[in-house]
Amino acid sequence: MAFPIHRPRRLRRTAALREMVRETTLAPSNFIYPLFVVEGRDVRRPVGSMPGIYNLSLEHALAEARQAYALGVKSVILFGIPDHKDARGTQAYAREGIVQRAVRELKSALPELIVIVDVCLCEYTDHGHCGVIEGGHVVNDDTLPLLAQMAVTCAQAGADIIAPSDMMDGRVAAIRSALDEVRLTEVPIMAYSAKYASGFYGPFREAAQSTPQFGDRRGYQMDPGNVREALREVDLDLEEGADMVMVKPALSYLDIIRVVREHVDVPVVAYNVSGEYAMVKAAAQNGWVDGDRLMLEILTSIKRAGAEQIITYHALEASKLLG
Repeated sequence: MAFPIHRPRRLRRTAALREMVRETTLAPSNFIYPLFVVEGRDVRRPVGSMPGIYNLSLEHALAEARQAYALGVKSVILFGIPDHKDARGTQAYAREGIVQRAVRELKSALPELIVIVDVCLCEYTDHGHCGVIEGGHVVNDDTLPLLAQMAVTCAQAGADIIAPSDMMDGRVAAIRSALDEVRLTEVPIMAYSAKYASGFYGPFREAAQSTPQFGDRRGYQMDPGNVREALREVDLDLEEGADMVMVKPALSYLDIIRVVREHVDVPVVAYNVSGEYAMVKAAAQNGWVDGDRLMLEILTSIKRAGAEQIITYHALEASKLLG
């Protein structure tokens, strides 16, 4: 039966009715807030391509985490930017490295905050790639022990979740084995399973000072045209011991989020990446869009596609609007 018996607009008539029948809802607890931590004191350095995002020294990172937690954002993910970088990214796995110290500070001050550490070498290497370089190429197997060592030092510092983002083959198994060997069997792994070689990462590379000094990352990150490969990567990570899987980026990969959600029975995370954030901010600053409305629409679409958790630079402002 159709019109006039059926009138779908009946349930759209008022804000209260629309809220009553809404299928997908957002809450601050759905968000994971990224923090870029740097050496020094009283550093709050703006990231030019990401309005509202900063490189933060530890005391400012703690203040930002407190604000997030007060708004209902219960999780942060840390990216460390050391003063010294070298070919093997040694500061990534130093026990007194910037990210390890940040974990201790945050967990000491906010014990209930979920602190996730992004495990990758790109912020720590002088060449900007995610692994060890030999002959101009990223060497997969020689990189695995370094990633595992970083995971262990971060977990020993108190990290609640380890999130490898490097896209080396076998890194989840290497990290799981290393954590288990030192009796950190209860620390979960949130794998960047379907991480695409995307043009949306530019602003992040400014924030993390991790632009490759030669070549690009297409030899280890996924080709944007592939769907079946994403499911293969997800399956491999789960076989190796991942507890959660991630799709990155989010907005241009909503179809991937959906197929991964339908494919697995573990939590699915999506990364609303820097370029997606920067586009909203730039368009809003030019008066071309309603920035707040567009932000919430994008975040809703990511959750509607199937992501239970969303890593997003919008976390604070979105949480303020959601109340």
